[in-house]
Amino acid sequence: MRLRFILSETWTSLRRNVPMLLSVMLVTFISFLFIGASVLTQAQIVKAKAGWYDQVEVVVWLCPDGTSKSANCASGKAPSATEIDAIQQKIRNELPDVVANITYVSKEKYYKDTFLKRYPNGEFQGRTLTADDMQASLWLKLKNPEKYQVVSEVLSGQDGVEEVSDQKQIFDPVFAVLNRATAVTAVLAAVMVLVAIMLTATTIRMSAASRSKETEIMRLVGASNWTIRLPFILEGTIASLVGSVLSCVMLSVIVRVFVTGWLAQSVTWIPYVDQTTVLMISPFLVLGAILLSMIASLISLRRYLKA
Repeated sequence: MRLRFILSETWTSLRRNVPMLLSVMLVTFISFLFIGASVLTQAQIVKAKAGWYDQVEVVVWLCPDGTSKSANCASGKAPSATEIDAIQQKIRNELPDVVANITYVSKEKYYKDTFLKRYPNGEFQGRTLTADDMQASLWLKLKNPEKYQVVSEVLSGQDGVEEVSDQKQIFDPVFAVLNRATAVTAVLAAVMVLVAIMLTATTIRMSAASRSKETEIMRLVGASNWTIRLPFILEGTIASLVGSVLSCVMLSVIVRVFVTGWLAQSVTWIPYVDQTTVLMISPFLVLGAILLSMIASLISLRRYLKA
């Protein structure tokens, strides 16, 4: 009997307050759309880092024959086979916990496998280059790509080494932009969540105020505070539930249309978030919306019942 009464009161409240409930639903939808976008952006950063950093290598460019701007190449000659072996041994001795593998790439191999793939005619800046114009190099696979700086410090003053470059430096500016975008989205989401809490509390309080006579009658006949509160709490919870579910649906559409349907087809070398990621975060978004609505309703009704 009590459950039927609570459900009946909830349905009555929903019918009476459609405009206010729609506003709660809309604000919840926008708020959790921003929250979901922020989470997806961070998930994209983590996924991209995992995919890219596993392939990142440090390249140790050895001195070329001829002039070079590096002080380590003052002799004007490329290092001999013995000197190259000494550099590799130095890496093994001083960086055993950093470097996982060393691969020597001769001038001829670099010219054939890398340069000609980028420039099929062998032309670069108006010149036709040959293997003799290339540089030999050492390609280092790191156990932890974040420790690039350690490799650079060890080899920066080594004779025969012109430059130490890290492919990771190419991606860091991209990740910096994405991290800033995540921070902006998170701030907007926090503001919208605050607005949603305030709007939900106000809506529930106005709904309770419009039915103050009914509430007084319920008190007089001995209804408990929870019996009085539950219809109003359910009212806000249902609106927030619908809004959060709509935000999850919209996130799924955005990922399907713009990420997997467009970006993934245009730029294929980046791992992207997908529908699985959306499904993983959706329960947390819905649960968060319900909890926020319940907390806002409880605070509002507690003040109202004390009045």
